[in-house]
Amino acid sequence: MKWLLLLSSSLYLFGGFRRPFLIAGLAAELAYLALRAQELGRLPLVGPHDTLVFFSASIALMALPFLFAAPLRQSDRFNWLTGFTAALFALLALPFRSFNMPLPPILDIFWFELHVALAFFAYALFAIGALLGGLFLSRNERPLLDLQYRAALVGYTFFSASMVSGGIWGYYAWGTYWLWTPKELWTSILWLFYALYLHIRLKGPQWERAVAWGGIVGFGVTLFTYLGVSMLMKSSHSF
Repeated sequence: MKWLLLLSSSLYLFGGFRRPFLIAGLAAELAYLALRAQELGRLPLVGPHDTLVFFSASIALMALPFLFAAPLRQSDRFNWLTGFTAALFALLALPFRSFNMPLPPILDIFWFELHVALAFFAYALFAIGALLGGLFLSRNERPLLDLQYRAALVGYTFFSASMVSGGIWGYYAWGTYWLWTPKELWTSILWLFYALYLHIRLKGPQWERAVAWGGIVGFGVTLFTYLGVSMLMKSSHSF
């Protein structure tokens, strides 16, 4: 089935030239996830392989409304950046072995799946916000900054809902809504960072470049929260 990931990555990269290729790449990746879900009998959300694929598909999926927004309708650069980012994480998934074992009881629960899916939707929107911030810095077009803010705001909403569902999952799994693990600590840092970012946007035009850079830095914090903590620190949330 991994040939579908290679196909989707190729289509994503061609998406910079023709938008239908980007959509076709998403369709191929969603087909891969559907086959994995059918094989496992659950959403593929455990392990670096499945989470990287889910992250890649989330980026392409969440980018769709932005592809047709007025400031980006004719922007091949945004198409290419989106396709490259989605392809990058899909290709990063290939070296990792897929996790096919039955889930332990603490993960085999609806709140866990909801928590993880919402988190990756938020991560994807933070990634799109970073791309839009980079475009704003190179082109200095105010509508791009407005779109970046919208991406961050919706992502922040998804991430807040993910934290709530994660607390409920934690209660069922460990009998408490919160454990001070490295993952939860960095989750809090990420949430507070974007809360600050959304408020800086209200400071006025003189803060526009700072806001654009904030979205880029925020995605760096996002990647460390997702990958850095799991790879460098011991945590009950490691993948």
